[in-house]
Amino acid sequence: MKILGKIDTTTQQEKNFLVVFVLITICFALWGFANNVTTPMVNAFSRIFRIGTTEASFVTIAFNLGYFCMAIPAALFIQRYSFKKGIIVGLALYAIGSLLFLPARMVGEFYAFLAAYFILTCGLSFLETTCNPYVCLMGNERNAVQRLNAVQSFNALGTVVGMIVAMAVHKGLNPLKANIRDAMPLQQFNILKNYDLGILIQPYIYIAAVVMILLVIIAIVRFPLNDKDMQRYPVVDTLRALMHHGMYRMGVVAQFCYVGAQVACWTYIIQYGMRLFVDEGMTDYEAMVVAQKYNIAALVCFAASRFLCTWLMRWFSPSRMLSVLAIVGMAALLGAIIFTDRNGLYCLILVSGCLSLMFPTIFALSLNGVREHAKIASAGLIMAILGGSVFPPIQAMIIDSGVSLFGLPSTNLSFMLPLLCLAVVGWYGHYAYVHISISAAE
Repeated sequence: MKILGKIDTTTQQEKNFLVVFVLITICFALWGFANNVTTPMVNAFSRIFRIGTTEASFVTIAFNLGYFCMAIPAALFIQRYSFKKGIIVGLALYAIGSLLFLPARMVGEFYAFLAAYFILTCGLSFLETTCNPYVCLMGNERNAVQRLNAVQSFNALGTVVGMIVAMAVHKGLNPLKANIRDAMPLQQFNILKNYDLGILIQPYIYIAAVVMILLVIIAIVRFPLNDKDMQRYPVVDTLRALMHHGMYRMGVVAQFCYVGAQVACWTYIIQYGMRLFVDEGMTDYEAMVVAQKYNIAALVCFAASRFLCTWLMRWFSPSRMLSVLAIVGMAALLGAIIFTDRNGLYCLILVSGCLSLMFPTIFALSLNGVREHAKIASAGLIMAILGGSVFPPIQAMIIDSGVSLFGLPSTNLSFMLPLLCLAVVGWYGHYAYVHISISAAE
């Protein structure tokens, strides 16, 4: 229980804290799974529905739009009721959204899947708006960044599992090339589409069952942190206080840019790799399978780095680590832009390692000094996930444009976008370091 910080509780209460801490950690892993079983589906939907990369990127738009739309309602809900009820509602929406993939397959239309993704991520928005501040409040403020990074490490494990499952889904899809699918008669194409959709929806149905089991367990378990006793402020007063808090206000901007960079890098590493491998003589399908392996390597690096960074926070300032890793990530992205061989893929794997620290660190730093407004404050930070809907479509348009500069292909040039995003994150890390140092001196 050391990572929770000093807690004035009895032994039995400490056990309750530990049980709830474990259950919350499982929630983190579950939404990590959902995020990263979905990201590679952009390429799958492009093939299954015979649509371009830009239109297929609507998956990421629908996915992250659910976060944006539900964050404020989730914050108001937990403000009125409790963290526990917020988690229950989040898990229920997660399960419902996952199960909606069954009727979406029957309809057989791309936009039916977008609706299912939207409901699913409304649930994830509820969970993130609830679980992130709850973990920060479970112990003292001094340990909040390390504590949140610790549970987010299991979110990273969920991302790895999600990507491995996504790779298995891709292998199960019919390997026919896009140009052959485009030439198929409509009736034959629909048979193929229905088969592929049957493979694609399987992980969502299984995860719905897991989520419902966790929902029942959490409904039974007593949560030891009684947030009903926390002082409540009118929403208008809370928003006014947050807007005057620089660390929070700028943290929302940094989170928006971080999520945009993360989703862009994880979505288009596959396109980046496929271009390389096709140039090496592989077929489209072979290139996609190999590119997926590099994507998994990036996520493994991400997960390992988050555990390592959490451990290093015992000795180093989280805000300083944030700015340093942002700078390293920018250098790696520059390499991904310049290199036109597999060295560029290795650079993107390194970028993934640098990204690992960022979300929980920005989140916890932003809540520094606003714990009494944590429920509403968390909504703004979750709404910032909308960055994952804004930047990837712009990057997709750059890729589809086929523009070339200094002999560099459009796929490479598109990574200028996440590079700019990490510049904002690096600036915020430095700002937070200076702000905390001044506050400590006073």
